[in-house]
Amino acid sequence: MDIKELIEKAVDKIKSDYALQAQFKKDPIKAVEKLLGIDLPDDIMERVVAGVKAKISIDDLSDAVGMLKKLF
Repeated sequence: MDIKELIEKAVDKIKSDYALQAQFKKDPIKAVEKLLGIDLPDDIMERVVAGVKAKISIDDLSDAVGMLKKLF
C-alpha cells in the first residue's frame, strides 16, 4: 500500500467518525496508527499525517466554497 492510499483510507474514516476526528486533532500520529492498524517508521507516518491534514483542509475548503455558491 502506498502513502496516497494510506492517506485516502485515513481521510475517509476520519471524516465519517466524530470521535476519530477529535482524536486526530489531539494526537494525529497515534490516531492514524490506530486507524490504519499498522506501525510505520516515523518519517513515513509524518508524511501520512501531513497528507491527511492537507486533504481534510482541501475538502473542507471545497465544501465551504460549494456552500457559498449556493448563496448566490
